[in-house]
Amino acid sequence: MNLYQFNTYSVAARLEIIWEHGSLLAYRCRRGYRIALYNLGSFFAEIWYNPENEYIALVRGFQSNKVLETYVPKIDLKRMLEEM
Repeated sequence: MNLYQFNTYSVAARLEIIWEHGSLLAYRCRRGYRIALYNLGSFFAEIWYNPENEYIALVRGFQSNKVLETYVPKIDLKRMLEEM
């Protein structure tokens, strides 16, 4: 699956793909959301979760290095290598 195909699916289908095929890399917080970063091979995906109202507001795939920069201090490379 590529990024374009992933982004054509419904939010529910994207969540299912992430949970079945994604590898959790890191979390970050922004504007009250807890954002989880997943590796899906040829692209990455984020799940934006609002813990206050227990609502998933956004599920998106991307390939941008700029977005990944926000996670660099939070990614545990040692753990990632152990899982490989």
